[in-house]
Amino acid sequence: QVQLVESGGGSVQPGGSLRLTCAASGTFFSINAMGWYRQAPGMQRELVATITDGGITKYTDSVKGRFTISRDNAKNTVYLQMTSLKPEDTAVYYCKAQVVFEGYRSQFQYWGQGTLVTVSE
Repeated sequence: QVQLVESGGGSVQPGGSLRLTCAASGTFFSINAMGWYRQAPGMQRELVATITDGGITKYTDSVKGRFTISRDNAKNTVYLQMTSLKPEDTAVYYCKAQVVFEGYRSQFQYWGQGTLVTVSE
């Protein structure tokens, strides 16, 4: 079984910063892409940023220049550094990992439990 545990959420004023961390644990062969998604109240879950195991990143337009995704493959951990936060960034943030198990060609998708980020005065 694979577990993804997120941390780092909280409340911050507009213009502030937060750093989210997601650590994967369990027995698996490797992790391909990892990513962060978010879901605001009454909205669908949306992609925020992804990063491949080779370090190629992708961001949704609304966070480009403000958020930075990174990962430590040795620790099976992905980070999301968020700066210049805006009230519209308020959401539950989820991490996702594409996990490969030894003996399987396919990758399996796992989600974390989510961490709440609130941006308000």
